[in-house]
Amino acid sequence: MKTLEEVLEKWEPVIGLEVHAELTTLKTKMFCGCELSFGDEPNTHTCPVCLGMPGALPVPNKAAIESIVLAGLATNCDIEKHSMFYRKNYVYPDMSKNFQTTQGPVAFCMRGHLELDVDAKNSGERYGVDKMSKGDVCENIVKTDNGYRAHVGITRIHMEEDAGKMIHIGGGEGRIAGATNSLVDYNRAGTPLIELVTEPDLRTPEEARLFMQKLRQIYLAIGISDCSMEKGSLRCDGNISLRKRGTTEFGTKTELKNINSFKSLHDGLYYEILRQAQALEDGEAIRQETRHWDPSAKRTIVMRVKETADDYRLFPEPDLAPFDLSDEYIENVRKKLPELPDQKAKRFEENFGLSEYDARHLIEHRETCKLFEDAIAVAKDANDEFAKGLANIIINDISGWLNADESNDLSTSPFTAKRIADLVYLSTSGRISKAQQKTVFAAILEEDKDPAVIVSEKGLEQVSDTGAIEAVVDKVLAANPDKVEQYRGGKTGLIGFFVGQCMKEMQGKGDPKLINKTLAEKLA
Repeated sequence: MKTLEEVLEKWEPVIGLEVHAELTTLKTKMFCGCELSFGDEPNTHTCPVCLGMPGALPVPNKAAIESIVLAGLATNCDIEKHSMFYRKNYVYPDMSKNFQTTQGPVAFCMRGHLELDVDAKNSGERYGVDKMSKGDVCENIVKTDNGYRAHVGITRIHMEEDAGKMIHIGGGEGRIAGATNSLVDYNRAGTPLIELVTEPDLRTPEEARLFMQKLRQIYLAIGISDCSMEKGSLRCDGNISLRKRGTTEFGTKTELKNINSFKSLHDGLYYEILRQAQALEDGEAIRQETRHWDPSAKRTIVMRVKETADDYRLFPEPDLAPFDLSDEYIENVRKKLPELPDQKAKRFEENFGLSEYDARHLIEHRETCKLFEDAIAVAKDANDEFAKGLANIIINDISGWLNADESNDLSTSPFTAKRIADLVYLSTSGRISKAQQKTVFAAILEEDKDPAVIVSEKGLEQVSDTGAIEAVVDKVLAANPDKVEQYRGGKTGLIGFFVGQCMKEMQGKGDPKLINKTLAEKLA
């Protein structure tokens, strides 16, 4: 296959997402009183309604309706005052009543959008962005100082019920292919599920990954789901087609079904772009089909030929009345919106002088973002310098530790907000150097002690005594008269040599700022 860069010269990818989120913070299912739970014994949370027994009537979950309106408001959607449920008919064991209750063409939430900030490191997949200047606009993107910003439309967010869980016995990787028999667990059937459908505005696998990450941050912030991709409460279908660059007509799309990680979403779409380009250039037709991403084989596999809307025979749900939402109801839900991730990032920039990059990376994960805010709250002096130092240690050291091992858990670690605040203060106040900060950070993890105790026990506190530093500087300069002469002759880069010699004399405990200042005065 060609490389992505070669493919993009001729072909333009068109990507749309369907993101499914279970409303796991609710107590009961969408249309019955069965308990919502994960990991319980199979088929222990079922009733005649979610099993579709004759005569059983559904009753809508009021809290679920509020949750989807909250999701719509958080993603800039218009809230439709009049909508209804439909029956989506299909015959498959994961839904015993042989239809799914879902919304039709008019959903609770319509016509929304999100803005994606794609930094320079991740912007390489977007064709032509490297030739743009700051402020330039091309299609749905605008060039920024550090990458570009993409406007991604949201067609709708609709409410539906989740299906049961199929368990395939035998065969490879627990999939239906090659299985000897299959089991079904209906505990999940009827779980309130919202599906967000984007416009076909995404052009790169990286944009798709960033969109899903941002949506997850929003859903977590408004508290409607635990968004666990491992447990399946957040999953995604990716629709991808190619068209010749410069044309506007859509190509035939394929759908990657039930993607359960950000990496799989990116890698699956990336592979499909290369596969479809190869097929088209070989004269093959792309079929509309559903495919599965196999991360071990690093390729997509055909699951089935894609159904069309007609195959589902949608018709209004006769057992549920249409919904009419009043202006008063919508405004009351709006009042429950918390501070959203973009708003939080903006506040970090304005209140603490953080860069856009730092603010955006701080809000990526709830745990690290909370640590930042908690540490600011207990800090002795939360000025801009402190906030910048705090952001650096969280983005680099804390996040690095978390990413090093999936079992690392910030909530049970020795890294309390008070300890991190104290560590940053020791550094920004000049009592320890940046190198010593890393030493203390590692010691907190290993010894579970406060930073001040570690500094004292290990004798790490910097020497900031002017007289002591001046004496060391004089000694170093006297020992290197040739380099002093070279420096004064224009080789100013030797300042690093002198600083290093001074730090060596002081066993790494000298204050680098004072050493630099003293050297500059002595060498002038």
